[in-house]
Amino acid sequence: MIIKRYFIEGLALITPKRFGDDRGFFLESYKQSFFQENNLPIHFVQDNHSRSKKGVLRGLHYQSPPFDQGKLVRVSKGSVLDVAVDIRRESPTYGKWIAEELNDKNCSMLWVPTGFAHGFLTLEDDTDFLYKVTNDYSKEHEGGIMFNDSDLGIEWGMESLDLIVSDKDKILTSWKDFKSPF
Repeated sequence: MIIKRYFIEGLALITPKRFGDDRGFFLESYKQSFFQENNLPIHFVQDNHSRSKKGVLRGLHYQSPPFDQGKLVRVSKGSVLDVAVDIRRESPTYGKWIAEELNDKNCSMLWVPTGFAHGFLTLEDDTDFLYKVTNDYSKEHEGGIMFNDSDLGIEWGMESLDLIVSDKDKILTSWKDFKSPF
C-alpha cells in the first residue's frame, strides 16, 4: 500500500497494490498492520454501501460528538470526486478542502477523520461507493454544510443545475452560518 498525506493534517489517501492478470485482479483493501504502522484507525464499527447514477451529489455531511465518525471511503465500481472539508475550529486549515477522484481503476481510499465534512459527486452511472466508519450513525447528531457554498468555493467540475441532490442536502447550513461542533 502507498500512502499520501495532505496539507490538511489527518487526511490520507491510501492506494493498495493491485495484482492482475487475464483472470482479473486482487488487492488488499484493508490491512490492520499497515493502518497501525501509519497511525490510521484500525477499529471500524460499520460498513456502508451506496449506489448512485451519474451526477448525484451527496454531502457535505458530518456527525457531531459523541457520535462523530471517521470514514475510510472507496469506490468499487465507477468513479467519484470525493471532497473533505476541515471543520475543526482550532485547525490552521479550518475551512480548507481537498478533492480526489476515487475510482475502480486507481482503487484508492480516502481516510477522512472526525472533524471533517465529507461529500462526493458520482462521475459515472451505477457507481458503488463503500465506506467503513468508526462510530455508529445517529440521526440526532448528523449535520451538514451546503455543497455549493461560495465561501468554501469547492470546484465540483459540474454546474450545480446539472447535479442530482436530495431535498435534505439542498437546505443544509451555509458556511457563514455554520457553527462547528469540533
